[in-house]
Amino acid sequence: MAASANKRLLLKIFSLFSVVRGYNILVVVIAQYLTSAFILARTKSLREVFFDPNLFFLILASSSVIASGYIINNFYDSEKDLINRPKKTMLDRIVSQRTKLSVYFILNFASIFFASYVSFRAVVFFSIYIFVIWLYSHRLKKILFLGNLVASILTITPFFVVFVYYKNFETVIFIHATFLYLMIVMRELVKDLENMQGDLVQNYHTIPLVYGEKWSKFFLAVCAVIAIIPIYLLITKFETGHMNYYFYVSLILLFIFMLMLYFSKAKWQYLLLHNILKLIIVVGVFSILLIDLDEVLQRIF
Repeated sequence: MAASANKRLLLKIFSLFSVVRGYNILVVVIAQYLTSAFILARTKSLREVFFDPNLFFLILASSSVIASGYIINNFYDSEKDLINRPKKTMLDRIVSQRTKLSVYFILNFASIFFASYVSFRAVVFFSIYIFVIWLYSHRLKKILFLGNLVASILTITPFFVVFVYYKNFETVIFIHATFLYLMIVMRELVKDLENMQGDLVQNYHTIPLVYGEKWSKFFLAVCAVIAIIPIYLLITKFETGHMNYYFYVSLILLFIFMLMLYFSKAKWQYLLLHNILKLIIVVGVFSILLIDLDEVLQRIF
């Protein structure tokens, strides 16, 4: 009996981890710390960055809001996800909707509490962030173009938090951010191509449903071509060290992406395109260490 109860508890924990997409949050936390240490605050020691209590609480607040955002999004999209991701949805449904909402409110209160350690402005910022995520999940995501735009902005907001905290306004930061933003915009549009069946049933007004797959592919191709501009600038105009190799690989992956995009028609093919973009984003996080490898090794050892 006890073994059965423990198994049920583990399943619920795993289900909740799936709902909040803990793996994504972990990547964001790592990205925030690496961006802070090796891009935004390079004049500070690693100890100053990693043991900065204000940064720690800002990242905790960001993580709490992101987790709560995934929960509320899951809550409103439960019927759509049952069509688009039946296996994952069955796992997510192990935890009741009431429990999810309880955790949602707890996480939001926790994020405000963490932000209050930093400043009142941080409290206001995260309060607005929470509200916009709820508004997006409840209404905005169904609106043509606006849904994609807001989703991309919300995704990049945790990086904006640390950017504002360190007040680093170098041009190279904006170019890095532009490339990241384009990858996120493309990922959101590919997700719309993946989820057309569920979006149609739930009356979502997405680009693939309103303009068709051909125009969606055209928009994706345009974004991919535009993404070459920040890559070119970062390689030729700024000192990015060994991170250049990452951008060269990104160019190759974007070329493969565009070739596959032209021939893609099935959901599994769009999922593969989605994973290519996710790979570019995730690898980009860890490639920050390559900007100045000698400095990184010196600061670590």
